[in-house]
Amino acid sequence: MSEAIKNRYEFSMFFEVENGNPNGDPDAGNVPRRDAETGYGIVTDVCIKRKIRNYVDIVKQDQQGYRIYVRNGIPLDTNRKWAYKECNVQPPTDSKGKVTADEPEKEEFKQLTRFMCDNFYDIRAFGAVMTLAYNCGQVRGPVQLGFAKSVDIISPQEIGITSCTYANEGEKSSKMGRKNIVPYALYRVDGFISPNLALKETGGTGFSEEDLKLFWDALINMFDFDHSAARGKMATRALFIFKHDSIYGNCSAYKLFESISAKRKDGVVVPRSFHDYIIEVNEEKIPQGVTLKRLV
Repeated sequence: MSEAIKNRYEFSMFFEVENGNPNGDPDAGNVPRRDAETGYGIVTDVCIKRKIRNYVDIVKQDQQGYRIYVRNGIPLDTNRKWAYKECNVQPPTDSKGKVTADEPEKEEFKQLTRFMCDNFYDIRAFGAVMTLAYNCGQVRGPVQLGFAKSVDIISPQEIGITSCTYANEGEKSSKMGRKNIVPYALYRVDGFISPNLALKETGGTGFSEEDLKLFWDALINMFDFDHSAARGKMATRALFIFKHDSIYGNCSAYKLFESISAKRKDGVVVPRSFHDYIIEVNEEKIPQGVTLKRLV
């Protein structure tokens, strides 16, 4: 592992969806999420983190230090049990011998938390609450994302679909189905990377320069590893990275985010392509001590 990061970062990513559902709401019949008051589309931070985890899982293939803690089909306590076994720590139990959520001895507890950070990429990046049975502590990660929001109001459509065959023998009619899509939308998500939460000396996760490079790669390429009929065409179209000279930062994050804007081109009433937008950067709003780099 390389050294923990020592610079603060903010980033803004723009991604698009065409004839797909980027993040359905299970409490609303899987309709694409929207702000109920404004009509702007929403994609949750949890949804984006899932795609990042999947990318790392596929690319690294369980390499040492790059396991994924929140992984499809794997109970979380399986990973915590592994930590206790590898660290040779006996978990606290109650009078009936059942493992409890109590903390082990202080030094053993620190060892377990460090083991989880060292072995699981998503814990180093996003942190984790691991305070149930086989308690491994609670970690706050240096990488945090907000909700993604569409640049324009979205108009989801419900499309009727049919089948040319039957699900079961004896049926005499093909069933109808429904599919929710967004014809086109461009979304923006802003994020933060705090090095003070990465430094091991201060109890951080150890998120490293190597981890950071992998994170940028994931943001750029994650949609290419996540294609499905439901999500249509999705792609990262722009990624702006603000790097501070200082570990504490040289400017408030909101000022940097406000320096980047996206708007429709003149004459475009209903956008249906990334090329219907103009993304502009006001470099006068970027102060000394902060550098801006565009990766896409």
